[in-house]
Amino acid sequence: MSVLLTLCVVLLPLATPGQGARRWEPCTDLRPLDILAEAVPPDGAASGISVTRVQGALGLQLSAAAPHAVSFPASRIFVRCDLFPEEFSIVVTLKPPSLPPKKNEYLFSVVAEGPDALLLGLRYSPARLHFLFLREDAAGAWQTRVSFRSPALMDSQWHTLVLAVSEDSFSLTMDCGIPVDITADVPFPATLSMQGARFFIGSRRRTKGLFTGLVRQLVLLPGSDAAAQLCPCRNADIVLSIPPVLQGLTGRPSDNEVLKYPYETNMKVTLGSPPPCTKVEDAQFWFDAGRKGLYLCVGSEWVSVLAAKEKLDYVEEYQSLHTNSETLGLEVFIVPEAGLFMATANRKATSAIYKWMDGKFASYQNIPTQQAQSWRQFTIGRKVFLAVANFDPNEKGQEFSVIYKWSQRKLRFTPYQRVPTHSARDWEAFEVAGEHFLAVANHREGDNHNIDSVIYKWNPRTRLFEPNQTIATCGAYDWEFFTAGPYSFLVVANAFNGTSTKVQSHLYVWLLGSFHLFQSFLTFGAADWEVFRIGDRLFLAVANSHSYDVEMQLQNDSYVINSVIYELNVSAQMFVKFQEITTCRSQLHLEA
Repeated sequence: MSVLLTLCVVLLPLATPGQGARRWEPCTDLRPLDILAEAVPPDGAASGISVTRVQGALGLQLSAAAPHAVSFPASRIFVRCDLFPEEFSIVVTLKPPSLPPKKNEYLFSVVAEGPDALLLGLRYSPARLHFLFLREDAAGAWQTRVSFRSPALMDSQWHTLVLAVSEDSFSLTMDCGIPVDITADVPFPATLSMQGARFFIGSRRRTKGLFTGLVRQLVLLPGSDAAAQLCPCRNADIVLSIPPVLQGLTGRPSDNEVLKYPYETNMKVTLGSPPPCTKVEDAQFWFDAGRKGLYLCVGSEWVSVLAAKEKLDYVEEYQSLHTNSETLGLEVFIVPEAGLFMATANRKATSAIYKWMDGKFASYQNIPTQQAQSWRQFTIGRKVFLAVANFDPNEKGQEFSVIYKWSQRKLRFTPYQRVPTHSARDWEAFEVAGEHFLAVANHREGDNHNIDSVIYKWNPRTRLFEPNQTIATCGAYDWEFFTAGPYSFLVVANAFNGTSTKVQSHLYVWLLGSFHLFQSFLTFGAADWEVFRIGDRLFLAVANSHSYDVEMQLQNDSYVINSVIYELNVSAQMFVKFQEITTCRSQLHLEA
């Protein structure tokens, strides 16, 4: 069962970190960390550092500076936690020089203060790009190197590289192209300490191996593949964050573009919430690409100059998502301190989780599933769970659905508990008298549709869901939980008994520690129940899908059928028919 949700999303503008401006407080903070801005003064006033404009973009020339002049202690950004993130992306925009064979230059490094041990580094040569890190275990410490074949950097152009790291998975994306993936024998360490370490930009603390090209951006993004946020975009325009000294106009127009006057280049074009309107932006224009409106910053407010005509469309397309197979269900939810997410239940072997970033949903995590039908997100205390209803058995013939738990350390959903199910269609999570329950709609076992569905109860002692009650169902599709006054109800959508879709769906009421039958409804391939309220009135709607009977197949296979809305009659203590709505193979989900 899925529910149509109306989302209200507030996008917070991303301030560019300057020296000492943005700190990484908890280990799991997902904010971009502008390493280049930490090392370079806001005005660029440092010995040996120069600002150069090439191909219309500003970059920093660092090779004339002493290594310590372009460095900072790791403790400046690792305030509360001195561990380097286990999963992260490094984004670098650079214009590398032409190098002779076998020469290497460092883009950045993290070096331990005492023994000059390289903890982390990124260097390149004419043939390869190397990511280096220190790995320690009981046997000692050793340097590990992951190398990517030459990404064709030596062409005198600006390029943006995104290196994404997650355990033993290393991925390099250049200029929003096709990523190159490497699975290494040695994973990136989960506990790489930054205590007493120092970041060096364009060097390894030594004069040998200094970076002689131009660098425009160097950003660390914990816990995410930054390519999903940045792409598609052009080379030097792929920006998470750049230092204040480089935030000037790009200067040279693109080919065949009419040269603009300076005041014309000060227009901001954005999607989503308005940019700041302060003294800095005074008398500047802002064009809202989403609403197609032109605004002028006057004082501290954006004043409409040219507004698009109001459209009467209530709903319009905002974003299209590519999924690897047919999507059977969606679940939208919020993880505290992490953001807004959406899980898709895909028919094939992999379902996906997307995260809301920069005004759109971007791919965040893939989860193996077996013809997933639906997801259900719920919380118990501070724990965030996500349960998938798997319809098919796995490659070993085992039938089970999986409950995942959000990991604050990995910033991912990780498997928590496997639950035996039979062609599961739906999960329903609910709470009664302070206790947490999870009900699964088992559709069939083999060819038998008349099987039990199960209600599980959370055991605080074992911290697991355990079977609490079984309820006989017929090809169950959906559970819906709701309350009316002091009473708790659970209704099941029964779809097929093996010979006919004309079956009774049942409503249960919670009494004395378990659910008991309260009322039955004649349904025809019931696919979904929804409860809604209008004022003090309580309604219950069922989506009938079709009328089918094995003995009358030719005459009675009809997908044009009435779905029904019932209303609670308090005096009669039952739901009575309120309205019928003609539907065609309805698998709709109603929301008021």
